[in-house]
Amino acid sequence: MFSLGDLYQEVIIDHTKSPRNFGTLDPCNHDAEGFNPLCGDQLHIYVQVDAQNTIEDIKFEGQGCSISTASASLMTQAIKGKSVADFKQLFASFHHMATADLDEKPDEEALGKLAVLAGVKEFPSRIKCATLCWHTLKSALEDAAEPAKTE
Repeated sequence: MFSLGDLYQEVIIDHTKSPRNFGTLDPCNHDAEGFNPLCGDQLHIYVQVDAQNTIEDIKFEGQGCSISTASASLMTQAIKGKSVADFKQLFASFHHMATADLDEKPDEEALGKLAVLAGVKEFPSRIKCATLCWHTLKSALEDAAEPAKTE
């Protein structure tokens, strides 16, 4: 029988081996660095936001563990074409899912494919790996001067 844990592993492996939206974006009007000092994950997020506050395009590059890479890949797929306001809502939903009690089921309606990353909360040290890209995108959209950190 195929379990949610199997799906989690399959999605992580797929997005680690073939990350979507990986590379640089030129031109872009927002970008930020992200760093997870606990495991050394580093990434750079590039975003092009149009005049209507829609995320037209988004890419990332860097080096990180499989959770970090897969989360960034899934995030870019989920966010492209959405408004900045939609990103903020999705950020809150994703962060809640990643840090919720183990027995709390993810809000699949709000999260879509991102719900597969709910398995990360079984490994508390990996939550920061999964959320780094989200904090980095938030920093990029806020034009923060300092790199985003998970600490």
